[in-house]
Amino acid sequence: MKLNQTTLDKLEDVLEESGYVVRYERGTFQSGYCILEQKKVVVLNKFLMQESRINTLLELIPQVNINFDALTAGSQKLYEEVMALAEAKANATNDES
Repeated sequence: MKLNQTTLDKLEDVLEESGYVVRYERGTFQSGYCILEQKKVVVLNKFLMQESRINTLLELIPQVNINFDALTAGSQKLYEEVMALAEAKANATNDES
């Protein structure tokens, strides 16, 4: 997956198409983000560089409730890629244990 502005925009679209609002704010977030699940708001540290923003969204998307049916075809494909990456990462972590 390329770490460029287009990828960042597409990852944000996955969240927005599921009803989440993505905001960039100042704050002291331990992980670089904060999820307000009840209000469907994702707040990312605005001081993160583009690559970190993408990596943060790749980590965050599998944790939130995404409505797959509400996604466009392109977003569905990207979401499946993100979930496959998350599963591969989880398997690699489990193998190290």
